Amino acid sequence: MRENFTLLRYGAAGSTLIAGILHLSLVANQIDRNLNTGILFLIGGLAQVFWVLPTAMGWSRAWYYVGIGGTLTFIIIWVVTRFPGNPINGRGGSIGETAIAVEVFQVAFIVLCIIILSRDPKVRK
Repeated sequence: MRENFTLLRYGAAGSTLIAGILHLSLVANQIDRNLNTGILFLIGGLAQVFWVLPTAMGWSRAWYYVGIGGTLTFIIIWVVTRFPGNPINGRGGSIGETAIAVEVFQVAFIVLCIIILSRDPKVRK
């Protein structure tokens, strides 16, 4: 059975695009209440939207590893900030529908990138 790596790359690119757009949609609401969080969503969202290009084009392994690392960092920050008394903001954040959607798309991006890295001959170089 021949695997279609183009679809896997587009799936990963689509996942990070949606997560990035969702992060960007949160900037306007956060920037007034918490400047640092607003900046995090802005920079992270823009990075995720940009990451569509190297992911879809299969540029090199390094791009996938950096994308996975950045996305894991976003997930870890989100998980840590859900607990009261956390070292980042000291209080536990709520878990909303948008946050769950972002995390689902980020996890999908990581899983698809791992599959691509392990099987796609274009990026296995």
